[in-house]
Amino acid sequence: MKSRWLLLVLIVVAIAMFFGFGLDDYLSLQRLKSEQAALAAWIADNAVIAAAAYFIAYVLVAALSLPGAAVMTLAGGALFGLGFGTLLVSFASSLGATLAFFAARFLFRDVVKEKFGERLAPIEAGVARDGAFYLFTLRLVPAFPFFLVNLLMGLTPMKSGVFYLVSQIGMLPGTAAFVYAGTQLAQIDSLSGILSPGLLGAFAILGVLPLLLKWLLGTLAARRVYRGHTKPKSFDYNLIVIGAGSAGLVSAYIGAAVKSKVALIERHRMGGDCLNTGCVPSKALLRSARLVAEAKRSARLGIRSMHIDMSFAEVMARVHSVIAAVAPHDSVERYRGLGVDCIEGEAKLVSPWMVTVNGRSLSARSIIVATGAKPLVPALPGLEDVDYLTTDSVWSLREQPQRLLILGGGPVGCELAQAFGRLGSQVTLVEMAPRLVPRDEDDASVALRAALEHDGIDIRTGHKALRFERGGGAQSLIAQGADGEISIPFDRVLLALGRKANVDGFGLRELGVVLNQRGTVAADTLMRTNFPNIAVCGDVTGPLQFTHVAAHQAWYAVVNQLLAPFWSYRVDMRVIPWVTYTEPQVARVGLSAADAEQQNIAFEITRYGMDDLDRAIADDTAEGFIQVLTVPGKDRILGATIVHAEAGELIAPFVLAMKHNLGLNKILGTVHAYPTLMEGNKYVAGAWRRAHAPIKALAFAERYFAWRRT
Repeated sequence: MKSRWLLLVLIVVAIAMFFGFGLDDYLSLQRLKSEQAALAAWIADNAVIAAAAYFIAYVLVAALSLPGAAVMTLAGGALFGLGFGTLLVSFASSLGATLAFFAARFLFRDVVKEKFGERLAPIEAGVARDGAFYLFTLRLVPAFPFFLVNLLMGLTPMKSGVFYLVSQIGMLPGTAAFVYAGTQLAQIDSLSGILSPGLLGAFAILGVLPLLLKWLLGTLAARRVYRGHTKPKSFDYNLIVIGAGSAGLVSAYIGAAVKSKVALIERHRMGGDCLNTGCVPSKALLRSARLVAEAKRSARLGIRSMHIDMSFAEVMARVHSVIAAVAPHDSVERYRGLGVDCIEGEAKLVSPWMVTVNGRSLSARSIIVATGAKPLVPALPGLEDVDYLTTDSVWSLREQPQRLLILGGGPVGCELAQAFGRLGSQVTLVEMAPRLVPRDEDDASVALRAALEHDGIDIRTGHKALRFERGGGAQSLIAQGADGEISIPFDRVLLALGRKANVDGFGLRELGVVLNQRGTVAADTLMRTNFPNIAVCGDVTGPLQFTHVAAHQAWYAVVNQLLAPFWSYRVDMRVIPWVTYTEPQVARVGLSAADAEQQNIAFEITRYGMDDLDRAIADDTAEGFIQVLTVPGKDRILGATIVHAEAGELIAPFVLAMKHNLGLNKILGTVHAYPTLMEGNKYVAGAWRRAHAPIKALAFAERYFAWRRT
């Protein structure tokens, strides 16, 4: 910190001396013209010293961002000629610019990143991706202030070597033009005379060259990836979609809606995981379990007792009836009615434009890979000897497990643990991490654990599954905890350890589609694979494996493919909510406190307890809280977490506010109906407002109103 202050003081002193001693007068065009003859004579007798002095002076002017660099460039041509002058100015300006770059980075980068870390993230990503091209463009256009480029680039993660090299090359055309103008100094009356419309037009064309170069490089890269493949002269479809889960259905819907010809290929069931084994059945099961729990606590609502006569088989039958009721939304009939060719079968990519299915070859200008994911099955010793369940196969149960072991304390594991526990199973939940739902706030995890334990769930966090054992007709899990190995007996075991992308069997590897380190299909910000005409969306690419994220990505994937090469949209993943549908629910959008601390983002926390909300009290749901992270001293929302029975519904206003840059004051100023749970969002905004009340203004108001009473 001291060294930063010392450097800043030295720079300020140097700039003050420059203006205080009137050195800026020497860097004017009129002064240069009047002294040209005398300077030329002195340089003729002291060539080496003159060149060194000029070089050092130019470096200092550029490094300190002082006015006069343009005049010094002219002087380079007037005093040293076109060739040697260009050489001196080119290296001096690049070196001075790099020193300014280093100074800005040393003095301000950490401060700016700490204060605006979240806002800078997209900019830094853009610089990391295309920074050299942007800098090259800016260097070629002399109308853009070079000193601003130096300072602003110092605040980015651009490597100094890249900055220097691009500056050296990019400034060369402009440097040569100005130095040449300096050789004609007698004909120049003002600096504006140098920048004639023709010359500016030439520089503007030069400025477009990097963009053209980028396009050319992209075209060449595409040609390399397509090498060995023959593009059809015509296509059967505009779009072939592989997979009819959430991502695939949205892709096909959008494609058909704009009247493109679409084929949708699914090897199993329409609707994918969400309809058949995920969102829909799990929420149906949770609803039945919630009713059982409500009946057990009916005395709290003035009803002494409620008789529960539950049949697990009938509960599961209702789950499947709910699936059947929702299925028409995702059915073949509906999509054929929309104009989509629905094909049941195994799809395999055989070229970037060709898919085989059921012995047929289908071609399309664009292909969408939306093959989803499957439950992750760990390589645990003895697992093959037990009849384990996954989050896909658990819905085939008709007989309730007496003792159910669940591996995985994420959202799905917690939801199913609570559902089976409330329906009467003895549930043990094993999680390797120190707490449940580790991606959510600590307090949310604590509240969820308390709720699950209240429902009788035996929770073993901090326990690592080692192996399964069978013996004497019994089966058990051996897990490692803080106190050593323990044995956990069970009747059935359910694996809820996440999902693995479906990348095998579709010809992706054989074609050369790139996978990333997570084993998912790699995609750029336009949702394209390394083959530009093959896009990907949903769980097969991630990183967030949610139904709403799959639909969100699908829009970008399809629109970018159908509009290519004329227009494109970068996928916006900044504001994504997620919900754990236990009771209480845990909903979140944006940053958690741990995220903000890890990213060095300053924040304030405002919390409102739902036990104070009238409607929650009336509904017997007066538990949980609404917590909002904001920028210190401002109402801009960085993130929100809600723990409540209806948290999934309550999070929506915060998603809207963050998406459209609305602060807490806007929420506070919005009329909410009374009594509603949504008022909690207004009250947390009110709590923030009270914490930031204008103390001095209120003190003045108090004195004013006291005066008015006299």
